Amino acid sequence: MDGIKPLFIDGISQAISLEQIASSSNTSQVRREQVAKDFESVFIHKLLEGMQKTVVDWSGEKDEASKQVQGIFGLYLSRDLAKNGGFGIWKDVQQFMIDTQKNSAVIEPPVGDSNK
Repeated sequence: MDGIKPLFIDGISQAISLEQIASSSNTSQVRREQVAKDFESVFIHKLLEGMQKTVVDWSGEKDEASKQVQGIFGLYLSRDLAKNGGFGIWKDVQQFMIDTQKNSAVIEPPVGDSNK
């Protein structure tokens, strides 16, 4: 069991929205880029899953092990595609986070606002 590497090295963290990441003033450019590429990776993975369902399987039923291996292959394929440029969606997501951070800095509520 010691020779097995985990799939997700960073671990699983609590889910947060893109707006929360973008509005955080301490989010670095590198972190924003990584989040955007991770988002594109998930998008590509879902796209590949959808495409795979449209292909007729001529070999008959697959056992659970082969389905699992195929799923892992799809996961790594989508990660690699996103890491090496992907469709370029990550650039738009990253720009959205930058714009959100700029807008949140401008529209800060006054200190002591009683509308809470």
